[in-house]
Amino acid sequence: MRITDILVHPMGMAAERVRWTAQEITRRVELTLVEVRTDAGIVGIGEISSGPQPVVCKLLEDAAPLLRDMDPLAIDAVWSRLFSITVPRPGGLGGWDGLPPPLPRNQRPQFMAAMAGIDIALWDIAGKAASKPVFRLLGGTRPDVHTYAVGGFYDEGGPLLACAEELTGYVANGFRAVKLKSGAYSLADEVARAKAVREAVGPDIQFMLDMNAPYDVDTCIRFAREVAQHDIYWLEEPLHWYLQPPDYVALAKAIPIPLAHGEREWHRFTVRDFIDAGAIRFVQFDCTRFAGFSEALRIARHAQAKGVLIAPHSAAHIQAHIVSAFGDAAFGAESSGDDRNHPIHHRIFRGGAAHKGGRVHLSEAPGFGLEVDWQAVKALRS
Repeated sequence: MRITDILVHPMGMAAERVRWTAQEITRRVELTLVEVRTDAGIVGIGEISSGPQPVVCKLLEDAAPLLRDMDPLAIDAVWSRLFSITVPRPGGLGGWDGLPPPLPRNQRPQFMAAMAGIDIALWDIAGKAASKPVFRLLGGTRPDVHTYAVGGFYDEGGPLLACAEELTGYVANGFRAVKLKSGAYSLADEVARAKAVREAVGPDIQFMLDMNAPYDVDTCIRFAREVAQHDIYWLEEPLHWYLQPPDYVALAKAIPIPLAHGEREWHRFTVRDFIDAGAIRFVQFDCTRFAGFSEALRIARHAQAKGVLIAPHSAAHIQAHIVSAFGDAAFGAESSGDDRNHPIHHRIFRGGAAHKGGRVHLSEAPGFGLEVDWQAVKALRS
């Protein structure tokens, strides 16, 4: 079997719900779908959630000729060939090795995003070629895995404690764990929001805070010591973007709440440092943002060896397969409590995964089991 073509489908639409976090305002949502076609007629589907979308799509188009005629089941060989373009190498500048010259430094994140879409599609092909869902291809036996609902995005001018009613609604819909966006308001207001949610959902629900990197170490220590009384399961991305594993270690030693991190990292080499430092209890790499499913598996294996729980960020229809495959070494997968937060997914995909009773239920369809509504893709093309 050989790769014959790679097709790119950039999609976008105005956000159905304008979302605020401590980091950004989302007024437009985008998703890039990647088709990898083969001479056996098997087509793999991957997705990319990082941008800028025009740059990522151009890099995908440039990479396509490099992969034609490669074996789509030689996933590591494809990944390694692409990754080699990101670094200087003997003969690279002259193109003597048959590959493009080393990628400009400022395009590395976007290229890692492009790699994600291709790599995910190859895993979809592998499952389809074996007539197995990806989680069973990996040796997983659990057709359903634990999940939690993220919510509590900020609405401009909205009531401070509206988040409590929202997350209580997710519990009413069957979720046994919820995660609240945090960090955009004052420390006192954020403690009040956490208190309101805990009182609303009750003592038996796992309750996490997703902070989007708002604090320095000292400020976060003050916040964590105040909010800990509300039984917080983890603090996610609590520190400014430039702070590194030693800063997370200092924070972890000073507070009673475990830390989660990983969604903004591009590859296993930085995630490894957070894990090896003993700074985090949960690792949250996102294979749809950077580097793909293969890199997520490498990170998961390292986390398992180090006793750090695997909790992939977003895209449960893909990443719940990792959670299943790693059994008790995995905590669970992230879901959105409100479909409006990921409106493109719910327009273009059918099958693959369903949410019920606080679990992500995976189908036995081969690959990731996703059926694509191509008319919807066409309507959303950006």
